[in-house]
Amino acid sequence: MGRGRAKAKQTKVARALKYGGPQTDFDRLQAELTTGEQQHVETAPESDDDGADDPYAADPYAKYYDEDEDDDDK
Repeated sequence: MGRGRAKAKQTKVARALKYGGPQTDFDRLQAELTTGEQQHVETAPESDDDGADDPYAADPYAKYYDEDEDDDDK
């Protein structure tokens, strides 16, 4: 017994979340997003080869591929 109080509290909390929701402080969010250091994304160095004959030239994981691994299955 006593399930009524627990269910009523859960219903109250669910309604508060559904209709009220948390209040967002947009000024604080904007300050947090605008301050701080800019992240530098490293890019692959440009090469003279255009990669026209290499279908995997744009694949960043191609350098980890070992061609001899697939030959073991045959």
